[in-house]
Amino acid sequence: MRVPIAWGRQLLELDIREENLVLATRAPITENLADPVKSMRDALEHPIDYPPLRQSLTPADCVAVLVDETIPNLGQLLVPVLEQIHAARVPPDAITLICPSTSAKQPWLDDLPDEFQDVHVEIHQPGDRKKLAYLAATGEGQRIYLNRTAVDCDQLVVMTRRSYDPLLRISGAETSLYPGITEEAAIQELRTKLTSRPPGKMPSSLQKEAREIAWLLGAPFFVQIIDGAGDGIADILSGPLECSDIGIARLNTRWRVEVTRPADVVVASITGDPARITMHDLAQAFFHASRVVQPGGSIILLTEAAPERGPAFGMMRGHDDPSQALSSLMLEMPPDLAAGFMWTTAAEQARLYLHSGLNADDVEDLFAVHVEHATQVRNLLTEDASCIVLSDAHRTLAVLL
Repeated sequence: MRVPIAWGRQLLELDIREENLVLATRAPITENLADPVKSMRDALEHPIDYPPLRQSLTPADCVAVLVDETIPNLGQLLVPVLEQIHAARVPPDAITLICPSTSAKQPWLDDLPDEFQDVHVEIHQPGDRKKLAYLAATGEGQRIYLNRTAVDCDQLVVMTRRSYDPLLRISGAETSLYPGITEEAAIQELRTKLTSRPPGKMPSSLQKEAREIAWLLGAPFFVQIIDGAGDGIADILSGPLECSDIGIARLNTRWRVEVTRPADVVVASITGDPARITMHDLAQAFFHASRVVQPGGSIILLTEAAPERGPAFGMMRGHDDPSQALSSLMLEMPPDLAAGFMWTTAAEQARLYLHSGLNADDVEDLFAVHVEHATQVRNLLTEDASCIVLSDAHRTLAVLL
């Protein structure tokens, strides 16, 4: 039978024997939002069990907005948030946009209208004590330090994507506060807790801790964004901390798939604009596919991207096998440790094949086989090999029943 798989901005049809195709069970796929900016305005005007954001503000308030710079078309989607704040007559110079510590540039600022050009932009600095404030101690006695602007403001708005993560299990919302904007020491300690286990149905211990910290912070207003296919958005919702589980449920509805058995071959892909794709995305696609492939099987990843490699991938050179590389990564703990962890973990589980914009030598250094042409994937599907097809595998939580 002919099975299509979207990759990059293209489509490839695979010939797979019906008895070899391992079907993935999932909820019906929803279409991307036709007008994400309008949907954002609707979500802000009709939060879940909460009044519109503008009604909880006064003109004398200082407002901080924690932004996730991986959100597609961030500048355009930020405008309705700023409009809600402006509707409460909060002046632009009383608004601060807090960006993650990994930020270098903010090109999305160019998309903001002139009336919001006076908002402040702050890069979180987890190693600078002057930029941190003591919040409180948790129930277990842990002293929590967060970004000072976030602690001191009158209203904090948290605008983030929901996604799967090898540390946080499910990232976004409360985990954007902790460990997202906490101190360097806490971040470094938590990074040692990376795991290959998929998220369960109950919140992880780290998520529970993050929710406690969000409660200690007061009443942050959360805007949760669910990715769609390619560069699109599937859903947007807003509201208080209590709507966190609803965001997780919508993420799972869109991106969780269940398979009955592992396959000999997993054909995975990443769709959308290749300029937006990072090495973290490639690593996550391999990592997610590794959960449903037979040990020693094959994972084939199709992407048009040629992302810049971070230090973790440079450290893989010179190692004979992925286990050695992983041990070195966990010892050195480079900034992109999570991406290196996911890549090497997948390489321990299966043979990796990659068709991308990266050159062959770079791919070979990463315990993977370079696939020059996408159509060569067909040659890797042997007559008796079982197969799973995962489009947008970097976003897909594939689990065995």
